[in-house]
Amino acid sequence: MTRLGFLISRTLRREASLAALSVSQKALLDDLAGKTVALVGNARALAEGQAGAEIDAHDVVIRINRAPMPSAQSHGKRTDWLALATSLPEAERARIAPSRILWMSHKRKRLDWKTATGPGFYLHPLNDYEGLKAKLGAQPTTGAMLIDMLARSDLARLDLYGFDFFASLSLSGRRSADKVPHDFVAEAEMVGGLLASDPRIIRNGLRVEPLSFPDVKR
Repeated sequence: MTRLGFLISRTLRREASLAALSVSQKALLDDLAGKTVALVGNARALAEGQAGAEIDAHDVVIRINRAPMPSAQSHGKRTDWLALATSLPEAERARIAPSRILWMSHKRKRLDWKTATGPGFYLHPLNDYEGLKAKLGAQPTTGAMLIDMLARSDLARLDLYGFDFFASLSLSGRRSADKVPHDFVAEAEMVGGLLASDPRIIRNGLRVEPLSFPDVKR
């Protein structure tokens, strides 16, 4: 596809044309078979810990959007996959240096040419987005979409870091939970169910840590 063809497809919402640029979800998840994966969220509380070396020790490190990394000690340095639902300035792309970008947003108009033609590019299916939105009763976060998808792979272990469902707010912005279009209680319940049923999934390196979010309300 030419750049002009991409722009036309994006403008006219030609999903099949855009999807042709993407690896399949099966191929993406097959790449994780037997591997340990660190999924790093953007909760502010993560900056208070020392999980950086542990994060970087995983086979695959996945970060989200602008992937804030205030220190190597708390967040590590590596980014193998970057899951995006927003635009990515060139300076941020160079800083994060992902080897693969996953476009998770249903808003295709924000997808740029460089991302769509990058190595291993993945476009998250709209049906998956809509299905999770219906399940949660609200627009899912990028993190929730990733957890839902990664749990369907044959990975060996999935460690979740920096996921407190807005209890400590986000390193990537200053908005409070009531200012974003997500239901964090519903997402916490979804993840809690996965933690209880899937021994491969670990939160913050601790097995089935109780979920408690006193500052998050419906």
